[in-house]
Amino acid sequence: MEVTERALEAQDLYRFYWAGDEETLALRGVSVAVSPGEVVAVVGPSGSGKSTLLSCLAGLDEPSGGTVWVGGERMSHRPEKVRAGLRAAKIGILLQTSSLFDHLTVAGNIRLSRSLAPKGTGGSSVGDLLESLGIRDRSNAFPPQLSGGESARAGLAVALANDPPVILADEPTGELDEETERRLLALLTLRASDGGAVLVASHSPAVRKAADRVITLSDGRVTDEV
Repeated sequence: MEVTERALEAQDLYRFYWAGDEETLALRGVSVAVSPGEVVAVVGPSGSGKSTLLSCLAGLDEPSGGTVWVGGERMSHRPEKVRAGLRAAKIGILLQTSSLFDHLTVAGNIRLSRSLAPKGTGGSSVGDLLESLGIRDRSNAFPPQLSGGESARAGLAVALANDPPVILADEPTGELDEETERRLLALLTLRASDGGAVLVASHSPAVRKAADRVITLSDGRVTDEV
């Protein structure tokens, strides 16, 4: 089966973990879909399965059951090398804590991300990408030299380095002040208006307000979707 009308789709995801004889059910039949141009928020208390869901959607973790498609291609239940290639080409990942390498400049982090993607992948030049996010003048700065807002935008630049159709963000505003959070959410919304599919897992009321749809997880299950 191939899914083409959705940028991202997951059907009946289950994820089980074992610690000795004890089983933890992190996901219990979760299905989600995100269309191009849409911002979807995934909310729920700590331990509800939000981060596990994003890991499975990104191909960083394999679901115990169910299937994930990204841009019409199956992500789940394939070799890690295949998943890594799909992830580099089709998914930008934005985390709460910086995913930047401290020994590389902002521009160097972007170039590294592009080097991991298949040939022919990529969008605008590094300078133009940083210009669009308002930090072109920080291209030669190292991550420890950045302010919190600059670091958040640099992380987004790395997530957008290969012009992916999907952005997955896990608590991206958790360590930001209110104004920086507002600006980052505006950039994510702008990405969606340009045709990107954005899924954000967060506790933040501001993220919920900015989203087109809100999916609520509890105990590994979808309990509400509005």
